[in-house]
Amino acid sequence: METANNHLLLKALKGEETNRVPVWMMRQAGRYLPEYIKIREKYGFFERCQTPELAAEITIQPVDIIGVDAAILFSDILVVPQAMGLEVQLIESKGPYLPNPIRIEKDFSRIHIPNVQEKLSYVTDAIKLIKTNLNNRVPLIGFAGAPWTLLCYMVQGSGSKTFDTAKAFCYQQPELAHRLLQMITDTTIDYLTAQIEAGADTVQLFDSWGGLLSKADFEMFSLKYISQIVEKIKDKAPTIIFAKGAWHSLTEMSKLEAAGLGIDWCITPEKAREFVGERICLQGNFDPAKLLAPIPIIERETKEMLRAFGKKNYIANLGHGILPNVPVDHAKAFVNTIKEFDFQNC
Repeated sequence: METANNHLLLKALKGEETNRVPVWMMRQAGRYLPEYIKIREKYGFFERCQTPELAAEITIQPVDIIGVDAAILFSDILVVPQAMGLEVQLIESKGPYLPNPIRIEKDFSRIHIPNVQEKLSYVTDAIKLIKTNLNNRVPLIGFAGAPWTLLCYMVQGSGSKTFDTAKAFCYQQPELAHRLLQMITDTTIDYLTAQIEAGADTVQLFDSWGGLLSKADFEMFSLKYISQIVEKIKDKAPTIIFAKGAWHSLTEMSKLEAAGLGIDWCITPEKAREFVGERICLQGNFDPAKLLAPIPIIERETKEMLRAFGKKNYIANLGHGILPNVPVDHAKAFVNTIKEFDFQNC
């Protein structure tokens, strides 16, 4: 059995040689798996997140069923706003709803920087149980939402394609925006530290809405706070930054001391590597919708992706989360193609 420090994913994040490319998929623990759907039919979303035994079972399902090289904690980025004092509802097939968003200064009286060991103890309890049940087969990835993305939900009050209300808040009330971002940042540092102390081997920051910002605004409202988080936890565990659509700031992100950068499918591997150099590990970037293609096409496109990225400093993944209508055998084909790929005879 591999030791904790010898797992493919962790070796890739350290820039070490691996015998093959490691692979996992964002949102791999969940909605496309029949085994998960059975659990979903019995328990509400936050009941699943807040019950360590359920979270552990769901986290490990794709390791057993799909054969990925890492588990990622089953939880949600919105547990942080919840812990900070906001009501968060997760409506199946509709998404998140925060009925009392932050819009003006007096709204700050309703939120605070929580004691995460108390408010989010169900997450750390789940991590401990997952680590025991995994028995070191693969590493465990913890995660949190990046401050900008959490601000989007905390101000908008729901999902959105543009998050125009959240952006207007930043432009019209920048002092309040930075105050909120700093509160989220401080909470996130404590939260990720608690995850690592509970056993997470690496952590990923999801900035799902970073691509809605211009380069200058991304660096002001997002990267400034991501930088603080990475600085505080970089010596505790390797960090992966995934800022979907923010390709314009890959060079700036690469200057942080994160171990890896996730990229979506809208930038080529060659261009991403040009932006970040050879040192940092890249992760991505298969279009999740391509997993709906016939299996021979999935296999062909996956091999093309591997050739483009190369073997070193690379983790194979999707460019965003797996879609709920992806057939399980298509997900397996993606993973198996990567695990069987021979760079010497490609």
